[in-house]
Amino acid sequence: MSQKYVKPERLSLRNHAELSEKWVQKLIADDPSILGLGDLVLRDQERIHPRAGRLDLLLQDAETKRRYEVELQLGATDETHIIRTIEYWDIERKRYPQYDHCAVIVAEDITSRFLNVISLFNGTIPLIAIQMQALKVGDSTTLVFTTVMDEMTRGLVDEDEDAEAAPTDRAYWEARATKTTVSLADELLKTVREFDPTLDLKYNKFYIGLSRDGQPFNFVTFRPKKSHLNLDIKLPETEEIDTKIEAAGIDTLEYNKRWGNYRLRLSKEQVKGQKEVLRDLIKLAHERRTS
Repeated sequence: MSQKYVKPERLSLRNHAELSEKWVQKLIADDPSILGLGDLVLRDQERIHPRAGRLDLLLQDAETKRRYEVELQLGATDETHIIRTIEYWDIERKRYPQYDHCAVIVAEDITSRFLNVISLFNGTIPLIAIQMQALKVGDSTTLVFTTVMDEMTRGLVDEDEDAEAAPTDRAYWEARATKTTVSLADELLKTVREFDPTLDLKYNKFYIGLSRDGQPFNFVTFRPKKSHLNLDIKLPETEEIDTKIEAAGIDTLEYNKRWGNYRLRLSKEQVKGQKEVLRDLIKLAHERRTS
């Protein structure tokens, strides 16, 4: 069966009678992944900065904790929006220096002159430029975001502080991942409670942690995905632990040297089948947390 081709029509949002900047802002706020910057979570929108206006969107990477100060502009980039983008980034990084920050400007037309100017800053000011195209396909309208200038990589923030700053609930994670993968955190909580029955799961936007009497008490954290669960265990990297994990056939992500975490990628079968190995690792982490 042959595929039907529909030629898209390029739209100008700046001159459109119905599609506004607020419309674009809401689309990104509802699904930040459409920007193509990774697994981002909305922290705030229309964030008021005294004497500097309103920051359109504040986004944060769910894994690395990098924050993105996003300025939207319909039409072509201009010097006013460039200055505003950098100013918002500067205010946020001074207010919250424990986070890594990146300025992002999203515009319909990223001019070559603009790229030449902001490329002078990139390296001292982490800055991303994203070109946005509105296309009408049949009766539908879509947006295409293309990164035309990327940023530098920065650091992370303490997990306990993040848990306090961005609380959420179980329903959030079941929608973000699945009920099945969130239930894997319940299974591992049973193991955790063998060593401390007072601990509970603590839900926030970036991971599911542990709490004691409502306060963060993290030596393991959980990040449910669509088909698996990422488990972070706070342990020093040693050959003995490496061998234990490898012998169990557990998939691993790169060791997080900054925060001292093993990062395991667990399927439902591995949570059940490697219960003793996971118990040993959790016990070690608990002993280090309470010593």
